[in-house]
Amino acid sequence: MRARGGAPARDRNLWTEPPISTKLVPTMHFDMAELSQPNRYKLLTALVVPRPIGWITSLDAEGRVNLAPYSFFNVLGNRPPIVALGPNRRPDGTIKDTARNIEQSGEFVANIVTVEAAPAMHATSADFPPEESEVETLGLELLPSLKVKAPRVAISPVHLECRYLQTVELGENRVLFGEVLLIHTPDDWIDPSNYRLLKDKLVAVGRLEGPGGYATTRDRLDLGSVPKPDEVRSRRGA
Repeated sequence: MRARGGAPARDRNLWTEPPISTKLVPTMHFDMAELSQPNRYKLLTALVVPRPIGWITSLDAEGRVNLAPYSFFNVLGNRPPIVALGPNRRPDGTIKDTARNIEQSGEFVANIVTVEAAPAMHATSADFPPEESEVETLGLELLPSLKVKAPRVAISPVHLECRYLQTVELGENRVLFGEVLLIHTPDDWIDPSNYRLLKDKLVAVGRLEGPGGYATTRDRLDLGSVPKPDEVRSRRGA
């Protein structure tokens, strides 16, 4: 049997060779240094997808609850367990309420967004004034945390209680790092024998491009266990 184009099938690299149609498509190149900030943002947020959403609860100096979603959010390590959050500055250069609250209070909660919570999460993207609580305006129920003062959002089934560590400023970007102190999940979601999430329990929402673009984890791609080197070598040219 011969591959397309007359080459023996064994010569085809199943791991790296793209479809023929893909190889024929002209390639575009974008030099970030030549693009405006809005265009860089549009490209990056359209291509780096889906992005996890941290629905962040924090407290201001008067004890008011602030709630806002951030898709510049992810887990970065487990020794210690670290999350990072990128609440960049507003267009006028001022620091966002979430960042200010976290830096002043030293703590926050990252609530994981599910399909059921998505409409409320999207509504909290609105730029409310600092003195107005998104929680009160939307009528959301809160739950007390165990290790931090910032509360949890009841409609979210998973919560990460975090202690603020530091802020790193890179140009106009601000990245806040936090240590995860405690995780809350429903009772029947985690297998206590191996600490793995049971299949299909969490249907999380991630961010796509555009003002209202989101995706869910319902469409799962399972490739099995990571192969051993010999298995990889044997499949090349199969």
